Amino acid sequence: MLQRFTDFILQQHLLSPGQEVLLAVSGGRDSVCMAHLFHRAAIPFAVAHCNFHLRPGDCDRDQALVRRMAGDFGVPFFTADFDTLAVAAATGRSIEEAARHLRYAFFDDICRSHGFAAVATAHHRDDSVETFFLNLFRGTGISGLHGIRPRSRLGSLAVVRPMLCFSRADIDAYVQSHALPFADDYTNALLDAQRNRIRLRLMPLLRELYPSVDATMAANLERFAQAGEVYGRAVDDLSRRLRRSGRSPFGFGFHSFVLADLLALEPLPTLLFELLRPYGFSSAVAAEVAEALRRPRTGSLFLSATHAAAIDRQRLLVVERDFAVSPTLSTATASVPPAPSARERDALCLQECVDADSLHLPLSLRPWQPGDRFFPLGMDHPRRLSDFLKDCKINVFEKRCVHVAIDADGRIVWVVGLRLDNRFRVTPSTSRLLVLKASYK
Repeated sequence: MLQRFTDFILQQHLLSPGQEVLLAVSGGRDSVCMAHLFHRAAIPFAVAHCNFHLRPGDCDRDQALVRRMAGDFGVPFFTADFDTLAVAAATGRSIEEAARHLRYAFFDDICRSHGFAAVATAHHRDDSVETFFLNLFRGTGISGLHGIRPRSRLGSLAVVRPMLCFSRADIDAYVQSHALPFADDYTNALLDAQRNRIRLRLMPLLRELYPSVDATMAANLERFAQAGEVYGRAVDDLSRRLRRSGRSPFGFGFHSFVLADLLALEPLPTLLFELLRPYGFSSAVAAEVAEALRRPRTGSLFLSATHAAAIDRQRLLVVERDFAVSPTLSTATASVPPAPSARERDALCLQECVDADSLHLPLSLRPWQPGDRFFPLGMDHPRRLSDFLKDCKINVFEKRCVHVAIDADGRIVWVVGLRLDNRFRVTPSTSRLLVLKASYK
């Protein structure tokens, strides 16, 4: 088993000679086996352990076991204690997601501060097969059908998985033959987690129906991975050709796709899902977008956990869901209007002059509201601001940025960057000017 371990590391280019690796060790049999193999292979390593305090008493026991093991091997030991339940509640993540985020942020910090080449996790072949079925049922698309890969990156953190060449049975036999101490996690036997149900119910049934399913799935996953690489390169090329980056005059960035380009894709739902997947959109939402593109209606909005997409005339726009842009306002009196500044086409006009005697100070800023009315410059009758924004082709995301400057009487003086109210315009009889300046950040 040691030879298979070192051969796999070399074949998959997981580590270069002399590189030191950080081992993620929970105290379970898989990670204990991994640490023992690293020790026997004389590959320099340190041990990291996370105590999530989710199993009273057991978590502290696991932490102590891993600490002793690191001491027996004579390697550095890093540990962290987390109030995982509190973090999950504060962030809105599931407990599993919160623990994963905490775990890898901890590993990343250690690797960067101590110069480790990568963090090694003890995922094995059975884990990879279970992940395949999880991804299949979740609808992750082609990219999720290769199971767990031997090497990946999470931001700046390199993650290697040198145990993927072993089955769970291989690891059990090794731990038993070397009498390695380990900690059992009772939650692995509970059926409240999807992965546990796949491991404890689905896989035994598949092995009963197809005795060679483990070897067959291992071969399939490798073929799926190779096909996924070809597919992924094609999707990346498609995204580079179709995706455009832009910045709104209101100060937020966005990506866009021309509707005609998207409608030319075949099959549209599948390829649209791949284009939108980096923004967190599910296959179900991508199918809704595909259907909407065939009967485009400006303003149609679609949401993922992190992003929002909207049809805007002949484009599909994608922005970060929770972006926030607010202007700041300053005023100054003047006797003569300042010289107009040159501005690019489609830019906002962020400086205006008004008749100081026609309004009541102080001025204040607020977001526009659906019931707002004002007198657009050049008009002697009021107009709904919502209709004005529609005529200006302000898209659904830019509408979130539109603010109005109002005087002490609550009258709209300026739709910031877009139009002055006619009631406060400078006329030949104006004796005092008030210069309004705004900036978007």
